[in-house]
Amino acid sequence: MQRYDLRHLGEKFYDRMLEIMSETKEDEVSIFMFEIGDFSAIQKSADVLKENGYTLMNSLKFNEADWIIVVKKSVGDKIEG
Repeated sequence: MQRYDLRHLGEKFYDRMLEIMSETKEDEVSIFMFEIGDFSAIQKSADVLKENGYTLMNSLKFNEADWIIVVKKSVGDKIEG
């Protein structure tokens, strides 16, 4: 399990999150921290992960400005087609 602090990327953390997940080993769990902003990043991060075949295991508010998501890359998560 690895933790990645993406807060320095502001609202542009999605590409880096997907890059990290593509390099993650099968069945490994990753924890990402990012800034909440206007809260749209929370739903968008869940949508981006689902669209790319990853499992969002948990999503929670860390403090007043930050959010944490827990993501798993599983063999069965790959999108066919």
